[in-house]
This record gives sequence, C-alpha cells and structure tokens, in this order.
Amino acid sequence: MPADTVTHRREAAFHDAWAESTALGGILVRECFEAPTAVENRFILSRMGPLAGKQLLDIGAGLGESSVYFALQGARVTTLDISPGMVETALRLGKLYGVELKGVVSVAEELNVPGETYDIVYVANTIHHVQDRAKMFNEIRRVLRPGGRFFSYDPLAYNPAINLYRRMATQVRTPDEQPLTRADVKLAAKYFSNTGHREFWIASLALFAKYYLKDRVHPNQDRYWKRILRETSRDLWWWMPLRSLDGTLTRVPVVRWLAWNMVMWGEKATKS
Repeated sequence: MPADTVTHRREAAFHDAWAESTALGGILVRECFEAPTAVENRFILSRMGPLAGKQLLDIGAGLGESSVYFALQGARVTTLDISPGMVETALRLGKLYGVELKGVVSVAEELNVPGETYDIVYVANTIHHVQDRAKMFNEIRRVLRPGGRFFSYDPLAYNPAINLYRRMATQVRTPDEQPLTRADVKLAAKYFSNTGHREFWIASLALFAKYYLKDRVHPNQDRYWKRILRETSRDLWWWMPLRSLDGTLTRVPVVRWLAWNMVMWGEKATKS
C-alpha cells in the first residue's frame, strides 16, 4: 500500500473518531472568528472582504466551524475534509445554524471538485497534515477562478516551546503532522501571485504556559488550540499587552519565525 494512502487512512480514522466524540452544541462557531484569541481568522477576514454571494471552498473543514461562519456571512460554501465523520458533523452543524453547506469527502492533494469554480479557498490547520504540498497547491490553483484567492493558516516548525508542547500532546495530534517551514512559503509563491504571509503568537504563547502551569491542564486533556477560543477579553486582561507586543515581534525578520502560527495568502493569476 502506498505511503500516502496509509497516511490518508490514518488521518481519516483519527478525525472520524474526533467527530464522533464531539457534541454538536459544544462546537464554537462565532468564537472561531470573533474571540480575542482568534487573531489568525480576524486577520484573514480583514483581507477577504465581503463574502456575500462568493463561492468558497473550505479545505480540511473539520467540525465545520469555519464553513458555517462563512455561510452565515452569505458565502456559498463547500465543506471538504478527508474524514467522512467530519463532513457529516459539519453538515449537521450547518442545519443547526440554519445554513446550507455542500459536503465533499476528499484528500487535499486530489480535490474532488470541478476546476475554476471558487472565488476563495480557505485552508485552516490542514497544510501541516498534507504530505505532497506541491500537489495540493496545484489543486488549489486549479479549482480557483482566475483572480480567485486562497487563505491559509497553520503552525510553524521553529518555536522550541511549541515543539515541547507537541511532544507532550501525543493523544490529540496525528503522527504524520509536519509543521510549516520557510520552504512552504517559497513553494506557495510558485503557484500563486501576490503571495504574502503573516505570523502570530510569540509572547502571547504565555497563555499555553498558564494552562499547563497554573490551570494544571495537561496537553492531552484538552486541545489548547480549541481551549483558547473559550477565553473572554475580561479574563485575558493580562494577555492583551502580550498580543499587542506580538504585533511588533512578528514584524522582525528573524524573530517572526518563532511564532506559533502563520497565515499565508495568494491569488490565481488572471488569464491574459
């Protein structure tokens, strides 16, 4: 059996189990984009512009938070994931919120959707699960309309504190994950024009330290990257200055690569 097929099956099984163990009412939709800690998605929304009437493909949509949120903004959303369980959960979540989604089960390297269909492709916390990223970027370019744009965010590979967290959080992560590097930024630029990237979470990673040292929550007990969305501005009075400090740190050429997450974006060239 080819290695990528083994990986795909392992990823699908892991995420099917996650979907099955998740209560629909506990899925955070608006918080995923509006919580004070949702800094990546807040930034992405500021670059996306109005979504009403746009055809949007959500790759690696998971439980469906982003798909439902985009649909609530008026986008016509296709929710796509390698996990049938996740797609089913996303469709049920859409019904709960009164929006209609189109569901597709597909790997990212061979998108099971027609070409030149979408105005926007959104890929959150997914690229680091993909083995053949060149093939994935080529597929994203294929399904975008000329002038269409992609937005993604994923973890970076370089922060030692986050790497320690990864070694501890063995039960809530898959063994095939490979955080992004500078090479992925260069790779995206081969397939898209007007590419860019922005990094998030350096000093503000102190929130992870609080969960472990003060709250005594082991990384295997709760997914920290989901836990942060339950935070409120009132509780984060001490954290807000750190978030502001990151606005400076993530603009320093070397230091920026120590961030937890990176947003990337790019545009499919228009036909001449």
